[in-house]
Amino acid sequence: MSRTDNAVQRLIFENTDIRGEIVSLNHSYIDALAAHDYPEVVRCLLGELVASALLLSTTLKFDGLLTLQARGDGPLTLLMVECTDQRSFRAVAQFRDDLAEGTLRELLGKASLLITVDPVKGKRYQGIVPLEKETLCASLEDYFAQSVQLQTRLWLACDGQTCGGLLLQALPASIELSEDARTESWKRITALADTVRDIELLKLDHESLLVRLFHEEAVRIFAKEPVRFVCTCSQERSAKIISTLDQKEIESIIEAEGRVAMDCQFCNHQYVFSKEDIDSIFNAKPQIH
Repeated sequence: MSRTDNAVQRLIFENTDIRGEIVSLNHSYIDALAAHDYPEVVRCLLGELVASALLLSTTLKFDGLLTLQARGDGPLTLLMVECTDQRSFRAVAQFRDDLAEGTLRELLGKASLLITVDPVKGKRYQGIVPLEKETLCASLEDYFAQSVQLQTRLWLACDGQTCGGLLLQALPASIELSEDARTESWKRITALADTVRDIELLKLDHESLLVRLFHEEAVRIFAKEPVRFVCTCSQERSAKIISTLDQKEIESIIEAEGRVAMDCQFCNHQYVFSKEDIDSIFNAKPQIH
């Protein structure tokens, strides 16, 4: 069965303390990258990051924004995804002209993986780990082992047009109280998941994929949550950014060019401000004496 979903779904393995998430993206992923002419290798790595961000967002119970970014000193300098609790996302990449084919580690060079959670209520959280593995899956598994201390495995795939992913996570003991039983269940279920192929993550619908991998396991799958690309940029947000900049510098741009233009790095939409707009922005700021 071919896959047409842009959705994430939660699943649990009955009689164990193991949960999972599965995600599939096509149109929403293409929409997110439509404003950029990324090389194929960047499209694929960014697609994996999008899939992983959506999978990670489902492991957190919060209202707000999750940001996942990989920054390095190599030819690929940035991969970044923002994902909301409503399963909307936007993504961007930055790279130098000398970018060529290579693994994640080769392209990023010396790099770090930063995960930021900005809840609507509560404190901001940041976790950071060195990006030392060859794949994003292995790097994220390192993050969970070091920062969250929950056994977590990921499988990701992207071909530049479609991306998909699977996450499995061992929860604190609740159903299986025996450590031996918990260990055996984790080894068995992750070994089954290790047989997944990229083509299956990219082409099969969720139900068919889970039957293919876990047909002898009792798996309960929950309702699909739609995933969509949404860019949160706006004229108002751009004006707020301008209000934080040096007024004299902005006014010098107005004098030289007659306007100030701001481009959204995610969707490439341009917001233009006239002299009157700039006067209004700075006149609205409270004056400090």
